[in-house]
Amino acid sequence: MMVPGRVVIKASGRDAGKKLVVVENVDDVYVYVVDRSGKRRKVNKRHLLPTETVIDVNGKSDEEIAKALGEL
Repeated sequence: MMVPGRVVIKASGRDAGKKLVVVENVDDVYVYVVDRSGKRRKVNKRHLLPTETVIDVNGKSDEEIAKALGEL
């Protein structure tokens, strides 16, 4: 469900309600996400709500992914 490129919504914490893009799976619990500012961070999967939208992230920088997220 949390495949790279999946647009998700942060469900809890200080970023609750923000859209993020999954860029890499770390393990069974954590994933790396990028927000609209281009910052990459490690987030617990339980705090994310997946959407049906998927962005192509293969070979793209964090800034390019953030720009694509902003265009949604």
